[in-house]
Amino acid sequence: MSKIFAHRGFSGKYPENTMLAFQKAVEIGVDGIELDVHLTKDNELVIIHDEDVKRTTDGEGLVKDMTLEELKKLDASATFVGQYGVNPIPTLREYFELVKDTDIITNIELKTSVYEYHTIEKRTIDMIKEFGIEDKIIFSSFNHFTVKRCEEIAPEIKRGFLTGDWLVDFGKYTKERNVQCCHPWHVSLSQEVVDEMHAAGCEINTWTVNEYEDIERLSAMGVDCLIGNFPDRMIEKLR
Repeated sequence: MSKIFAHRGFSGKYPENTMLAFQKAVEIGVDGIELDVHLTKDNELVIIHDEDVKRTTDGEGLVKDMTLEELKKLDASATFVGQYGVNPIPTLREYFELVKDTDIITNIELKTSVYEYHTIEKRTIDMIKEFGIEDKIIFSSFNHFTVKRCEEIAPEIKRGFLTGDWLVDFGKYTKERNVQCCHPWHVSLSQEVVDEMHAAGCEINTWTVNEYEDIERLSAMGVDCLIGNFPDRMIEKLR
C-alpha cells in the first residue's frame, strides 16, 4: 500500500507549512509530512514554500532578506484569513520538537532553486543529527546539486530528486547518481514510467495527489508514496 504524506502539512484544510497544519496531519495518522525549508538573513532555518512571503503571509519581502525576528511577526494564515487565528512561520527546530518522538517521516524540500543558500544543507543536517532523527528524513530538491551536497555531508540520509518535467529514464538517471528516490509530478506518471523507476531500484514519492481518482490510479500502479494536500482523502481511500 502506498504511504501517505501530508503536503506542507494538512494544507488542504489548514494554513500550509504551519505548526497547526503539521499537528493536524499527525493527529489523523499520516505516515509522513512534506515541508519546505529556507534560510533567513540571520541564518535560521524556517519553513515556508515561497521565496517571497507575500502569498502565504500578511507581509512582503524575500525570506533571505529578513531576520527570524521579522518573519515571526507575520501571520502565515493569509490563505485562511480569520479562520484559525494567527499562525506564525515556524522554524525547523519547532517542527522537529513536534515530531521527534513519533514515527513520522519528514520529507524536507530544500528550496535552493532560486537562491542557493550556500550553507543550508550543512545547517539542516547538523540539526537533524542534533535530534537524532537521520533515519526519519528524506531530502529532496529541484536543485539536484543540493541533493548531491546532502550526500557528501550525510550519505546515510535518504535523498530524492524532484522534477516537474516528463523525463525519459528518470529512474536510471536517479540511480546512476546514487540517489534513492524519484520525486516526480504525478501527472507525468504512467505504468511504464513507474515500472522503469522501480526496475532501477528507486522509491517513487509523487506530488501533489489531491483527487480521489488520482489516489486510486497511482496506488494501483504501485507508487510508493503519495504526497497530497488532503491526507484525509488518501486515508479514506487507501486504509
